[in-house]
Amino acid sequence: MQINFQCLSFDELTNEQLYRIMVLRQRVFVVEQECAYLDADDKDQKSWHLLGYDQQKNLVAYARLLPIKLSYPGYASIGRVVNAPEVRGRGVGQQLMIEAITFMEQLFPGTPIKISAQVYLIQFYESLGFQITGTEYLEDDIPHISMVKK
Repeated sequence: MQINFQCLSFDELTNEQLYRIMVLRQRVFVVEQECAYLDADDKDQKSWHLLGYDQQKNLVAYARLLPIKLSYPGYASIGRVVNAPEVRGRGVGQQLMIEAITFMEQLFPGTPIKISAQVYLIQFYESLGFQITGTEYLEDDIPHISMVKK
């Protein structure tokens, strides 16, 4: 499936783009994963936003690219990685992460990337060069693990 990506700073997002981002994040993280948490965490304004659109120009993939120290001291980070349910199993997640890593290398050259990965996705992230750096923990009642790509 062909996805068209766009990476924008918070100030470059239109109101409609921001709205679609929030809808996708809430649709998956809050409703589908039944995880009540405060999504608006004051990190969006300082982050870059990777938006993935299908051929009909629907937002179907998204990741938040966080600069060094915003989430982890000494690391940049990729977070809020999400695909719409209707595109899962079609390689969109891998496309999204490859694009995210590429933009991270451009935005924050030479900076290691740390993520908080859902445990069931460990092999997926390892295939992209991430390595486990900690022990399993619960984040919003979902098993997670820290992983780093140098």
